Amino acid sequence: MASLNWRVPLSGNYLVQRQTPCSSHSPCTVYETMPIVKIRTQLNQGLQRLRWMAAATLLGLGGCASVVDLGYYWQSVSGHLQLMQAARPVKDWLQDEQASATLKARLELSQRIRHYAVTQLGLPDNPSYRAYADLQRSAVVWNVVAAPVDSLTLKTWCFPVTGCVGYRGYFEEAQARALATQLQTEGWEVSVYGVPAYSTLGWLNWAGGDPLLNTFINYPEGELARLVFHELAHQVVFAEGDTVFNESFATAVERLGAQRWLAEQASPATRAEYQAFDSRRQQFRALTLATRQQLTAIYASNQLQRTMDVRQQRPKTAHSRNFAATTRSLKTAGRATLDTTRG
Repeated sequence: MASLNWRVPLSGNYLVQRQTPCSSHSPCTVYETMPIVKIRTQLNQGLQRLRWMAAATLLGLGGCASVVDLGYYWQSVSGHLQLMQAARPVKDWLQDEQASATLKARLELSQRIRHYAVTQLGLPDNPSYRAYADLQRSAVVWNVVAAPVDSLTLKTWCFPVTGCVGYRGYFEEAQARALATQLQTEGWEVSVYGVPAYSTLGWLNWAGGDPLLNTFINYPEGELARLVFHELAHQVVFAEGDTVFNESFATAVERLGAQRWLAEQASPATRAEYQAFDSRRQQFRALTLATRQQLTAIYASNQLQRTMDVRQQRPKTAHSRNFAATTRSLKTAGRATLDTTRG
């Protein structure tokens, strides 16, 4: 296994979390800056613990772990550690003369949202989303999803901790595309899409938590609030292997939280911007549901056949093309609306 170059700066400060007695019944979480030279040893010890955890997990898989599995788990661990290396505390960015005024304004907004999440929504008060990283790319990871040509049932992959999920994520797009090509040769219908954020479920808060990223920091205010609330909700409740429940819970938290944020904290212009964005979201969901129902009907008529014949392929292709064209139209309308509202 290749060694990871843990490039921690030799100087400066970093935001760390500690707990101190607040009363005889409960602790208080506080944050303080600590010289990096003092925490280099702690970080390296933490990295070593991560390696041992990964090794123990793989050993626990016994004979079921292949060389491909080992490579996949390593890219997951090393990809996240590289992301954490790129992160710096938000307050450092705000003091950086090289950082743009636009970025600083967005970071200040993010911290107001972060504070609101803790004080008003009861979401975790920890280091997550108190640092920022510019990854110099459009997505943090790329997910691969696959389904049989005559079904909407996703192929699943099973992992330690998270259980079985209907996607496989990669920090490098090329690796995701390679898996997609492999699955296509096996007869699957495949899609690869970029993901702006993900949650480590609070497991890595000891090492800095999940940072804010360039992949979503410029979202409209309401959408940025939704995303932060959503990802923090995953740190509250996460049921292993139950993707529907996990996403439903986090989505409920983000919706209710965003409604409160917009009503209590946002300007009229921001609320109008959000309403326009949310209207397109509802149109997209209606389109998705209608397309799903149409494809389900097509597949149901083909249950007795393993290979879809030409008569069934034609309506499927037509519905798929309509879905793609309408989605492009919604995206174009969204860009025009944002240009208008931001004037």
